[in-house]
Amino acid sequence: MKRLQTGRAPETLGAGDLDRLQRSLEQLLRLNASRRVHAKQAAAAGLAISQPGYLLLRRIQEHGPVSLGDLARMTEMDPAAAGRQVRQLEGDGLVTRSASEGDGRVSLVSVTVKGAAGRRRIASVLEAHLCDVLEQWSLRDRHQFALLLDRFVEDSRAMPYRSG
Repeated sequence: MKRLQTGRAPETLGAGDLDRLQRSLEQLLRLNASRRVHAKQAAAAGLAISQPGYLLLRRIQEHGPVSLGDLARMTEMDPAAAGRQVRQLEGDGLVTRSASEGDGRVSLVSVTVKGAAGRRRIASVLEAHLCDVLEQWSLRDRHQFALLLDRFVEDSRAMPYRSG
């Protein structure tokens, strides 16, 4: 049995449970990071956009006009890579760049009407897929899953790693 150190009364999980959790998380993360899966999602939305490009488009739409530096930080991308992706999005007519009124050296990136429509189409595909996946789950299970997954993500961010 392994112990989880949480600052609360320690609980035990069987090694099999921990292995199953780790395996499931690995599969979920691989699925989420899969270029092939993203290509299917984008194709279903009728949009040709890379996975990093979609992430940037989402952040730009969520945060309004944003500088390239802030965008790279928000997405945890290398600034040069973010710049290349923004150039591609700009070339596809999904975003525009303009000089900041406060500092003309700073370039602000905004979503175009075409970009917002594309983002909505992909979001709709993702939402429909999630609904299809969870369709057979009870309302209680779906609600509990959403709460626990959110909690897991937040706790994972906050918990420091320790040596084995």
